[in-house]
Amino acid sequence: MQKRNVMVLPTLMLAAGCAISPSDSSDTANAIGNVPESVVAMAAPDQDVSTARLRPEDGCYWYEHNGPVEVTLLPLRTANGNPICAARPT
Repeated sequence: MQKRNVMVLPTLMLAAGCAISPSDSSDTANAIGNVPESVVAMAAPDQDVSTARLRPEDGCYWYEHNGPVEVTLLPLRTANGNPICAARPT
């Protein structure tokens, strides 16, 4: 019984390290669905623009694709297939 309890603690600690930290809700520029109309106009059809958001890691817009098994973030693309990214400051 004691062996079992000893194994639970490391397992919980490992699982806690895999958790995704919540994003800062005060940053409305990167909020889900807060996409400029110009970006919506450029986006190709069949992309859920209502779930799009600007990711600060790469400066591009991403949207949630609801597949049959899981929800996946995919880059928001134009009709030509180019990713839609924000202008980077120089």
